[in-house]
Amino acid sequence: MTDVPELAEAATSTDARVGLRAALALRKLAETLEGLQVQNARKQGWSWQDIADALEVSKQAVHKRYSGR
Repeated sequence: MTDVPELAEAATSTDARVGLRAALALRKLAETLEGLQVQNARKQGWSWQDIADALEVSKQAVHKRYSGR
């Protein structure tokens, strides 16, 4: 499920299986997007604290999740 209109339709489906699969696809997309933007921020000189503030998480959480990438 990668087509945006298809995903939007699936996300509002009354079929629980279809809706849950859409939720999974959205979660994976969000995780990929977040990782990409953390990488961009680090390349631009952002501190771990700056990134944590933007994501509204702790510095430790963002560092633990992304420092090895």
